[in-house]
Amino acid sequence: MYSRNQTDDRLAQPVPADPRDMVLRTERVNVYYGDTLAVQEVSMDILKNSVTAFIGPSGCGKSTLIRCFNRLNELIDGCRVEGKVIYRGKDLYAAKIDPVAVRRRIGMVFQKPNPFPKSIYENIAYGARVVGFKGDMDELVERSLQRSGLWNEVKDKLKSSGLSLSGGQQQRLCIARAIALKPEVVLMDEPASALDPISTQRIEELIHELKQEYTIVIVTHNMQQAARVSDYTAFFNAEAGDNGKRFGYLVEYDRTEAIFESPQQSSTKEYVSGRFG
Repeated sequence: MYSRNQTDDRLAQPVPADPRDMVLRTERVNVYYGDTLAVQEVSMDILKNSVTAFIGPSGCGKSTLIRCFNRLNELIDGCRVEGKVIYRGKDLYAAKIDPVAVRRRIGMVFQKPNPFPKSIYENIAYGARVVGFKGDMDELVERSLQRSGLWNEVKDKLKSSGLSLSGGQQQRLCIARAIALKPEVVLMDEPASALDPISTQRIEELIHELKQEYTIVIVTHNMQQAARVSDYTAFFNAEAGDNGKRFGYLVEYDRTEAIFESPQQSSTKEYVSGRFG
């Protein structure tokens, strides 16, 4: 499932047997903040209708990389991306690609729930209106809330503020808001780290359900969570460059059971066994 660079203890990625299984591909992606390298030469494929988890110690570039997939990094002053991020055969950083259109197809759920200061209904409907949705809005709102597992809890209070919900409910509302725009890929950056165990379990159950329709990439510091929810796992590590500043790189990427049960790289084994990180 992986190709290994014998001259470097860094690796590669699983290669799909059928190219049609590939939704996203990075080719030698480097990310800089100003002149400082943050992520070095990441090449990997993301497969459709799968959950891919990014794990690794703090500062190894997991969140930086995931934000490359829908061009959110370019909203940060001084950030630049080198290499290619390919979605359905098109380089997302090509000159004529509209980043707003990219974000419609590749949605994002952040670490801290961030519902709009609007009603539950408008949290879903607002984005749909912005992109010119012409269908039945009530149906869209209901369907999105059903898919996020929230409908039965909020169907009688759709006019209430989204901010009135619990933390776990707010995060599911944010997921409903993301999928209302009918993306193909949903990015999740530590989606359960601010939640209690019961809410975390519900988010994990939801991820399992959503992968039937969406491709999901999740950043998590919780290795048990990665093992529970993902089909593929990418382990990242970090090291200091010549300037003394740390940058992240991909160490190993394979099916989740292989990463946790029989990793090929020593640093992966040390990390998943809890010896560092």
